[in-house]
Amino acid sequence: MQHLGQHPNIVTLLGCCTTQEPYHLVMEYVTFGKLLTFLRDQRSKNTAANNSSASEQLASRDLTKFAHQIASGGEYLQSRGVIHRDLAARNILVDHNKICKIADFGLARSVKDMESDIYEQKSKGPLPIRWMAPESLFMNIFTHKSDVWSYGILCWEIVTLGSTPYPGISAREVMRRVREGYRLERPEHCRPEFYKIVSKCWHQDHNKRPSFTTIKNELRKLLDSYSGWIDLENFQEASYYSMHQNNEEKL
Repeated sequence: MQHLGQHPNIVTLLGCCTTQEPYHLVMEYVTFGKLLTFLRDQRSKNTAANNSSASEQLASRDLTKFAHQIASGGEYLQSRGVIHRDLAARNILVDHNKICKIADFGLARSVKDMESDIYEQKSKGPLPIRWMAPESLFMNIFTHKSDVWSYGILCWEIVTLGSTPYPGISAREVMRRVREGYRLERPEHCRPEFYKIVSKCWHQDHNKRPSFTTIKNELRKLLDSYSGWIDLENFQEASYYSMHQNNEEKL
């Protein structure tokens, strides 16, 4: 992480201790913690008190801003030659100003000094199957464009206030459906204009997926033109839920 430098949408490494085990990293303190928890906490606030000050802690515009901020962070990672490989709401932190910061670089790999921007995974372990691109699932290939796929899934998490992607479907079934071309459907409270940007991230051909720069610019246009791309007042919580961790996959 040291060579990353600083960016407002990347968690800052303040220091490290590597003289003896266990090693330690010192990171900036990010007030609201994980985006996934932050989103799920908002569910009760928006359903139980739509007209209270508590529910106003998170507005529809905030969700679009979260997507824009994370795209900005993804753009920066690409410029530094880093493939994150685990972009998901659980790995995004939210500060006191509701600014999102990409964190948890445990699976990240640098391709800056490689001949190509492709990383082939050799190690084994639980994988974030529901966030992985087809080429990552079936060929163990990770690129900046597989990060874009994961980012699209992350945006779906944002829209659904932290629902597990492909709810009610096993990891094995998710893999089969993704191979066959199935994609997460547009939630009814999400405007088609926003979903169109997200769905482009899931093109089967990774070369046809947009760059983080393109995504960031398109979301900026949405933010400048309208605020209600995600209508929280019409969010149907019962349709979107979380699943429990298991040994088969990383959730």
